[in-house]
Order: sequence, then C-alpha cells, then structure tokens
Amino acid sequence: MPAAESGSPALDAARHLFDRAHLSSPGDMPAALAEAARMLGWTARMFLVDDEQRVLIPVGAHGEQVGAHLSIDGTLAGRAFRLVEPVHARSAQPALWVPLLDGVHRFGVVLFGFPAGTDLDAPHVRDAYRMLADATGHLVAAKAPYGDAFRRVTRLRERAVASELLWDLLPPLTFGCEDLVLSAILAPTYDVAADAFDYSVLDGVAHLAVLDATGHALPGTVLVAVTLAAMRKSRRESRSLYDTVQAMDEIVALQGRREAFVTGVVAELDLTTGRLRYINAGHPAPLLMRAGKVVKHLEGGRRILLGLGEGIASVAEEWLEPGDRVVFYTDGVTEARSADNEQFGVPRLVDQLERSTAGGLPAPETLRLVARDVLEHQHGVLQDDATLLVAEWATGEERGYTPDPGHGPYGT
Repeated sequence: MPAAESGSPALDAARHLFDRAHLSSPGDMPAALAEAARMLGWTARMFLVDDEQRVLIPVGAHGEQVGAHLSIDGTLAGRAFRLVEPVHARSAQPALWVPLLDGVHRFGVVLFGFPAGTDLDAPHVRDAYRMLADATGHLVAAKAPYGDAFRRVTRLRERAVASELLWDLLPPLTFGCEDLVLSAILAPTYDVAADAFDYSVLDGVAHLAVLDATGHALPGTVLVAVTLAAMRKSRRESRSLYDTVQAMDEIVALQGRREAFVTGVVAELDLTTGRLRYINAGHPAPLLMRAGKVVKHLEGGRRILLGLGEGIASVAEEWLEPGDRVVFYTDGVTEARSADNEQFGVPRLVDQLERSTAGGLPAPETLRLVARDVLEHQHGVLQDDATLLVAEWATGEERGYTPDPGHGPYGT
C-alpha cells in the first residue's frame, strides 16, 4: 500500500474502510468501499469476475448482483482485468477501471468515478485509488470465507454437488511471492469433479501438484479429495517428495480398492536455485517454457498410477533458468475432441502458450485463454475435466502484479 501522510483524506478513507470491515459480512464490502470513496468526493462500484472468468458482474451495496454483466473480452473493464492495469473509462466525468487484487489473485475490477477536472495522473490521486483498491482486494479475500455473498454472485448457473465439494478444497487460482507466480484453472467450472491442483510455499520451496482421478461425479471427487489430504498431511509433516507420493499411493489404494486410481505430477521447486524435483504417476509430461518457447517435455520421474502399489519410482530433476515457466496439465486439455472427433492436442496447447507469452499476457490470462479455446474446441461442452497449472520462476512477473512504485499496473 502506498505511503500517505497522517490525517490525509486518502488515509482517512482507507482507515474508514478497515474500521468498517471489522464487523462487516462479505456482502457489506461493496458498500464499505463506496463509503470510503465518498469521503474523497468519488464514487466506487465493485465488479467481480464470474467463476468461468468470462464476465464481470456488478455487485450492489449488500453483495447482490445489480445491472448487466460486462464481457471480459472486448471491454475496457475487461482490459483492466486481463492486463492487470488501470484503464480510463469512456464517460462524461473522469473515471477509471482499476483491477481488484489480493496479491496477484484477480477478483475483478473497481470503477472509480471522479469530479470534473480531476487529474487522474496526479500522484495524490493515483496513491488514493491505489490505496482503496489494494485495501478492498485484501479485505474481500479476508472476508470471503465467512459467508456466501461473493460465491453466490459469481456463479451464473447451478453447480454440481461434486464440483461444490472440490472447489472448497482448492487454493486460490493465483498466488505470487518473491521469484514465483503460480496460476491454475479448471474447466468445466460448474461440473468439474475429478481433477485438482495444489500448491504451497514453505522454507523457500514451492510444492506443486496436479491430479486426475478416474471416474466422474462424486466418487471421483472423493478420491481426489483424500489424495489431496494425504499429500498435504505428508507435506506438513516435512516428509520427502518420495515419501509423500508413497503416502498418496497408499490412500488411493485404500479408498479406490484397486478399482479406481489417480494420475498426477507432484513437484518441488527450490526458489533460490531453480532446482525442480518431480515424480510423475502416469500423467502427461509437464512442459518447460524458456524464452517464450516450449523447449522440453519433462518426461522423467515416471512411476505407475497412484493406487497400484509402489512399483519403481525415481525423483527426476530439472534445473530451471531465470524466467522459465513450467506448465502442468491434465489429459482433459489435450484430449478434448471437436464434433468431427479431432483432439485439441499438445500442438494447440503449445501454440496458445507461446502466442500468449509473446503478447506479454500474464499467466492467469494465458490460462483463461487456453481454457476458453479448449471449451470452444468442444463447442462449450467438455467430455472430461481440464486443468492447467503454470509455475513461473524468477521471471519478475510477480512484481508486475503489484502496485510498487515503478513496477506493475500503478507504476510510473
């Protein structure tokens, strides 16, 4: 959050926002933001991205949907969301679309309106809207687990029970820290059941996983859920990567009774050295991107599917270079079939990844476009769950999501 002088209008507005949030439910946050903006003589409207990341939904004072959706593609509001940068709105009065973030996780956008004659590039104006947008993004993330207001407004149709269970188990779609940006996406959003991803950063090491259980609906969800739990238990007990995968294998064998199985890649990335260690249990090989191109399929660390016993397993290693990206995915991405039975395939995936990188798109936006392409390839109806996880090491992209002076969407 930018510095502000004690007693300044911007600091008073931010203080009001935080004070108001103490006893607010999640649905009260749009009203709290609007109140803080009014203290500066501004207006503020919150828009949240829907679960499929296709539209931005205007949210009213009590957390309800109000007004028409705005498409992410082809609108100024969508540009602010997609590129994670403020965008001037077309209106009679000065107005600005500002991304709503928690760290690097995109919740949506805020539309700030200003009095006539306001210089939106003035440092004190920029600092003030930065402060309010930053504070609101953090508060939305902090308040969201305490109620269903945001979850209610961001879903556009009913969600299957299995999918409801799965989404409650997963971490946020995007995370960033020094030298690392992680971004994931799952589709179809309302029916996904047997795919999962996970990540954690502990003692300078990023722990990563993408999993795909056999079966669909609730049985597949239960199987992948207990696999996640076994992995997290082992990780939190500081067990080795090999032992963690063994623990996952044992729980899948117990739960699946050797009739249902899980494929997956479980990895560790040392954020200081760039050493990637991984085990692949019957899963598609991750892709290594360097200088914007896919240069390698990571084929090492092979073992049999989880749930079939120990087999022969080894931990593979790959040394990343600064700026590298590693892309994990499930076969629901590459095996998606069109009406004439043509697979989406690895070449299409590689092409989209490389084009997005060449266009300077952030990782979350890249994955959003891949998921959109996969859905369109199957005319909007996926035959299998499709999941992607991208890990960026030492790219500097984590700074591109932050409002530090001289960096990111608010930098000079």
